[in-house]
Amino acid sequence: MKQFLIVLTMFASGNSATAQTSEDSVKAVINKMFLAMKEGNGASLKSTFSDSLVFQAISKNKEGQDVVKNVDPAGFINFVSNETPGNADERITFDMVKVDGALAIAWTPYSFYYKGAFTHCGVNSFQLVRLNGEWKIQYLIDTRRKVGCVVSQ
Repeated sequence: MKQFLIVLTMFASGNSATAQTSEDSVKAVINKMFLAMKEGNGASLKSTFSDSLVFQAISKNKEGQDVVKNVDPAGFINFVSNETPGNADERITFDMVKVDGALAIAWTPYSFYYKGAFTHCGVNSFQLVRLNGEWKIQYLIDTRRKVGCVVSQ
């Protein structure tokens, strides 16, 4: 009987260790977004966004000043849909994920490769909302630069 309880305890603790946390489910949506980009799958990409997604990018203008530009989500989805799989490859790491109820934030440094060539790097800042039990990206803003990047191969 004692051996049975030990095995049962090991089984139960093993299963709880694999349960998905809120942070894991947020990461899963973000990873799905980048996988969809890499696969050129616009439908899968769109499924990660809320219907009212706000997408912006911070970059330098010709004068070297930081500017914020709005990115059209439909145009971005269309761009991805027309890409050959493997062309748009954004490699991220999760620096931080925080969750409070139906709101989550994530900070993901990245390096972007287009058709196998490094083009730029930066950081993505995500705001996600849980709607009908599913995490959706509500707001995405990123920085874009060509210098000071750590390039992964």
